[in-house]
Amino acid sequence: MPELPEVETVRRGLSQLTLNHEITGGDVLLERTIAYPFSVGDFIDGIKGYAIATWHRRGKYLLAELSQSPPASPASSSSTSWLGVHLRMTGQLLWLHRDEPLHKHTRVRLFFGDRQELRFVDQRTFGQIWWVPPSVAVESIITGLAKLAVDPFSPEFTVEYLAMKLQNRRRPIKTALLDQSVVAGLGNIYADEALFKSGILPETLCTDLQLKQIERLRTAIIQVLQASIEAGGTTFSNFLNVQGVNGNYGGVAWVYNRAGEPCRVCSTLIQRTRLAGRSSHFCPQCQTLRGVGS
Repeated sequence: MPELPEVETVRRGLSQLTLNHEITGGDVLLERTIAYPFSVGDFIDGIKGYAIATWHRRGKYLLAELSQSPPASPASSSSTSWLGVHLRMTGQLLWLHRDEPLHKHTRVRLFFGDRQELRFVDQRTFGQIWWVPPSVAVESIITGLAKLAVDPFSPEFTVEYLAMKLQNRRRPIKTALLDQSVVAGLGNIYADEALFKSGILPETLCTDLQLKQIERLRTAIIQVLQASIEAGGTTFSNFLNVQGVNGNYGGVAWVYNRAGEPCRVCSTLIQRTRLAGRSSHFCPQCQTLRGVGS
């Protein structure tokens, strides 16, 4: 599943390629991809005539601010609407010329001028797209946004904040980090990576963490996310940026997907376990030596 670095990589690519291009129409090939409005016709009619003013990222959500000038009617208090996208497990947003052959998993096409289009490709079909009309609160339509914790790159993501979120939670730290109400945008890959860099075993209970460990963990989360963004994200199966290019972080990952391979620090073999149904990768040497009480 694309995590924060992959979604941020897509956001940056979209910001370079799609801004100020007017949406002239679209085609929905899989109706359930459109989460709102419930009519595909209303979705296409709603976005038509808008241009993308800017792209935002909130956790793993992409949000395009759509502008319409002049406003649709003199009585409109605002002509701004929103396009929301969640890539889920296998979603891809690709900026292509309209003559490019359709991939068999293409679900939605948004048409722009100069015969360009933004294509949503999604093999597993869990991805979703929303159109939020003007003067409607985004969180009232894309309800998952209201449940998100602060972003790791926000000034609010302090040691005190993370300690508060983890206190009194008697569950493994790895499981807690996957909870979007604890840290927004973090997923399986970068939780493993951050725990390695902070020297914490994934099964360590949140209640057993000391403040200095939480401080290391906060720093590690930011560092691994930034490193992956600089590498264009991680591609292990489906992820591509908007121009169809793989991410490169997987080649330098510390532990994720490296079970049975030597640790890049101490050469101990990386181990894999399962917590709450999810794989966790760790170095039993590095993450034990700096574990609880260190």
